[in-house]
Amino acid sequence: MKARVIFFALILFGLTGSFLFAQMPASEIGAGFNIEDAIVNVADTTGKAVVSISTERTTRPGKARMYSPFGGMPFEDDEFFRKFFDDFFGEAPQREYKQIGLGSGVLIDAEGYILTNEHVIDQADKITVTLPDGRKFKAEIKGQDPRADLAVIKISAHNLPVAALGDSDKLKIGQWVVAIGNPFGFAMENPEPTVTAGVISALHRSLGRTSMRDKDYNDLIQTDAAINPGNSGGPLVNLKGEIVGINVAIFSTSGGYQGIGFAIPANSAKRIVSRLIEGKKILYGWLGVTVQDLTDDLVNYFGLTDKNGVLVAQVLENGPAQKGGIKESDVIKKFDNLDINSVRELLSAVGKTEVGRKVKMSVVRDKKELALEVQIGERPQNLEETSYGVSEKSWRGLKVEGSSPKGVIVTGIEPASQADAAGLAAGDVIIEINRQAIKTISDYENMIKSLRGDVLIRTQRGYFIVKEKKSE
Repeated sequence: MKARVIFFALILFGLTGSFLFAQMPASEIGAGFNIEDAIVNVADTTGKAVVSISTERTTRPGKARMYSPFGGMPFEDDEFFRKFFDDFFGEAPQREYKQIGLGSGVLIDAEGYILTNEHVIDQADKITVTLPDGRKFKAEIKGQDPRADLAVIKISAHNLPVAALGDSDKLKIGQWVVAIGNPFGFAMENPEPTVTAGVISALHRSLGRTSMRDKDYNDLIQTDAAINPGNSGGPLVNLKGEIVGINVAIFSTSGGYQGIGFAIPANSAKRIVSRLIEGKKILYGWLGVTVQDLTDDLVNYFGLTDKNGVLVAQVLENGPAQKGGIKESDVIKKFDNLDINSVRELLSAVGKTEVGRKVKMSVVRDKKELALEVQIGERPQNLEETSYGVSEKSWRGLKVEGSSPKGVIVTGIEPASQADAAGLAAGDVIIEINRQAIKTISDYENMIKSLRGDVLIRTQRGYFIVKEKKSE
């Protein structure tokens, strides 16, 4: 009986060991390698360079509404009664409130330079950094880049432990990584960072545009290493202790860890960190177009041979693309000798291009390939948003109740309709139908009267094929 137990124990150990080694990158597997020792070593070395960041921000809420002493409803004429009370009793003082923020950061220089997320220190009146040994320092912002969500702050200290920025381009799915940070801030009253381990779940993930001041997360590392609130700004490191990412976001319905975390690639930080330290503005290249990935329907409509390239949905007036000869419905195939196969690839290439540089591009227009040259511009801080108007019409499940200076607005989509299947959504602005400009409700109504077969609709988001029902 005892021998049988030992036999099954050996089988179980073998299966467990095989699983662990299957999860490890080939480059990390070697004679005598022990993943537990590797993680302990990372925690002991790189962990000493990870700091806690506490911020304070003074906010002053808007004036409170005046309430009647005879009921709970506010006065209909607030200004009248406010002036009445101010004249007799003086203006009521406005209270100030302190907002406390918590995050993490990592020392990248022995003289006190710390890399973190921009949103961790944004608009802070006071920044306090706590080292793992418990020492506290006031910090100043040296540089910040809201779009990349990266910032560098500095404390007055010397001979500090540092972590090196690694090469995030060498990451592989399944590779072991360690997330280090202070997810619960000072609530635990312990300055030592928390260490969690996991693997790279995916690369080049996109969260799209966020509501946090135009942040654009288009090339993120996804990991299952636990990343909780407060980890933002802390490093994601490989088993060599090198920083491969800066932890930035989690997907969660409860605000806690649910197995999906994200980090900004270290190479994105490498590109701008020296400029952040110098306090210089970070410039991003800009083409001045709205683009979209190709679908099978779009490939068939435009008579293309494959789905490689991106479709130009809109060319902004007086932008670099318009000046360089790019037109709507062009398909961009190459940018600066790079093959373009997706929107993400184009956005990355354009953003990294030096402002003012002339770049050769290859586009397909009406089934012919053209060579163009475009001078890259500087991306504006705030791109113009579309405004809405009023009217009404409906066609193929498409409900229209408004117009804008640039077209007609979609305000409703009937479920399971052709418009729904095409991917159109409320808020879209219809700019063209079958390559014909739609500027007014009258243009729209006249156009849909004679439409037959599949219809090409261009909106501010791109092109959509609205198919005809077979019964029509």
